[in-house]
Formats: sequence, C-alpha cells, structure tokens
Amino acid sequence: MEQFLKDQIKITLSGTKELTYKIKLYNNPFVLRWLQELKNIIRQKLILEKNYCFIGFADGTRDLTFLCKELNVSIKQINDFNFSQAWQLAGLEPYKIERNFTPTDFMESEDLPIGRQLEGCRLKHEACNELHRYFEDLQGQAWNLSKYYYAADNKTKYAIRQLNNICHEIEGWVNAYRKSKFEPEWIRPSQITTFLHAPRKPLQDSDYELFKQNRYDRELGGVYLHWSQVGKTLYEVWRDHDEAVGEGGINAQELYSGEFDIEWGQTITDANDFKKTETEEFKKWLKDNDYDWEDPKLALGYIKLGQVDLNESFGTDNFLEVYKQMLNCLNIKKIKITGGKQIENVYNYSLSDSNWKDIQINELRKGYESHTLR
Repeated sequence: MEQFLKDQIKITLSGTKELTYKIKLYNNPFVLRWLQELKNIIRQKLILEKNYCFIGFADGTRDLTFLCKELNVSIKQINDFNFSQAWQLAGLEPYKIERNFTPTDFMESEDLPIGRQLEGCRLKHEACNELHRYFEDLQGQAWNLSKYYYAADNKTKYAIRQLNNICHEIEGWVNAYRKSKFEPEWIRPSQITTFLHAPRKPLQDSDYELFKQNRYDRELGGVYLHWSQVGKTLYEVWRDHDEAVGEGGINAQELYSGEFDIEWGQTITDANDFKKTETEEFKKWLKDNDYDWEDPKLALGYIKLGQVDLNESFGTDNFLEVYKQMLNCLNIKKIKITGGKQIENVYNYSLSDSNWKDIQINELRKGYESHTLR
C-alpha cells in the first residue's frame, strides 16, 4: 500500500498576495472515511468559520485587545438576553456573566521579566478556565445540549459559541506573543479549519490506535484531526491546571468530522528534551488520577491525517520562513481536492467585510432553529 493517497488537498490563501499549499494524505482506512466527510462539506458549500481559523500568529491583527473587545460584545448579548424572559419561561434561572474581561485578566504584565522560567506576558489560566466553564454551562455537550442553549435566540446562540472560540484564540495569541519576545522560533501558530454545521460521525474502535501511533507529536505542516466536541481532554485539564472543570466537561474524543487542524509551528516531539519531560509529567498525573496511558479509548494524542508538502509549497521547510510567507495572507480563499474527480469551493467572504458576522449567523440559523424549544 502506498504511503500517501492519490487525493491531495490544495488550499489557497489570500491577502496582500496569494499563496497555495498542498497537503498529502496518509493512505489508511480512517483517512479515507475522513476525506469523504471533507468532500461532502465542500460539495455542500458549508460556511468556513474564518473568525476561528488562524491561531497563535503573534503578528496578526487579532491581538489581545481586539479579542477582549469581541469577547465582551458576546457577553453583553448573553446578559441582555436575560431580560427577554425566554430562559425563565423555560424554567431556568437567569444566567448572567458578572464581569467584562480585559487584557490583564489573561496575560501577566509586559513590565515583568520575560523568559522561559519568568512570568512576564505569561498566560493566566484561571481566566481562560472560567470562560470555558461559562461556555460549557451555556452550550453543553454535542450529544447533550444545555437547556440554556435550546431556549436562546439565534444571536445569543452565536454569542455562546464565541465564548469558546475567543477563549482558545486568546490562549493561542498570548502564548505566541510571549514567545515572540524571547524565543520567536518557538511560536506555535496553527490553522483550525472548521465549517458551520459540519456533520459528526462516531469514531470506530480501530481508529483509537491512531491516537497512540502519533501521541502528542506536532510537526511543522502536520495535518491533524480536529476536536469536534465541547469540553476538555485529559491533556488540556492537566496542562491548564483546570481541576474545577464542570461535570461532563472532561471527555475523550468520540466524534469526528471532515474538519482538520494544521500545525504551523516548529516540530516538537519526544526527541525534544523538554517535550519528553512534559510527557513523563503528564503520564504521572494520569497514573495519580487512575487513568491508563495505554488505554486507546482515552484518545490520548492527535490523529495525524497527512502532511503539507513544505518545500513544494513554500520553497523551504524552515519555520520562520514559512511563518513570514503566511503572515500577509491569513484568509482561506479556496479549498480544492484533486486526485479523482476534482472538488473545490471558493470562500469569498473575509473578516474585512462589514457583514461577516451576519453571514455566519444567517447560516447558523438553520441549525439553531432545529435546536430550539420554540
């Protein structure tokens, strides 16, 4: 069996210039099933979620000040909805988030010394964990949506969704900004490629071995299965020191979609001493909490789907050079699948359009209106 499928994915980015890169996909039964889901997404022309796409680009325009402003807009929408009485009519207590967030809630001061063991610009996990719990309370799980989510109107459902998206984007930006101050070669940018209303399928028993094959390795240009559920993995709970995560908020991956993530940071594996140490610490935490590192159903790791052909696409496999080429074109314009019958879709809207939120809310309404008590 060949290592790669004949099918390849070509993604065109736009901005001040255009750039197209090619993804080669591994030839195994799971990737074939996953690829069919992605083809269905493209055929159905589902909306690409562009406001939650390029994460951890320290030099991007969506900085911490901007993200806090967007977050507070969503919080205001949720709080204002309390006065509609819809939740009360559904037998629910009003759910009010009693604060707005500022950059200082999420990041230590730049005036502090910055370095690997120093506190300057370090991410504050407590605010992120708090925000994530608001989201879990209000949306629930993919298989058990919250009563608040059912009773909310479309704009409030959208605002609830943004609590999660913006939380993860803040985490990525703060970590990248801090690294840019003393170790720019270790910035961790990534691409989260998600679509509105992407169908989800259950993983098969044989798929779980793929988590063990890759574990937590992240390679520059690596293409990985997207996390298609609400909640935190065991690794995220350990990493974020989030021992207070809500009931049902910790779960192993059970579902997948045709969505995918791309690692645009420098390769990190257990061949790196600090990563090996981190893995050993995580394994100890698992054992102390009665989890088995070898249990495949815990989905401890990332399923790798394929690899960007860096040299053909960028003319280099050097992280900083790839990063520089991408900075001015952080907008996905087109996704094309070649190999058999060619399938493609062009994503015309961008975040510079004044109506981009309306475009998403109008598309999400189809699903929102099928998940409502009214």
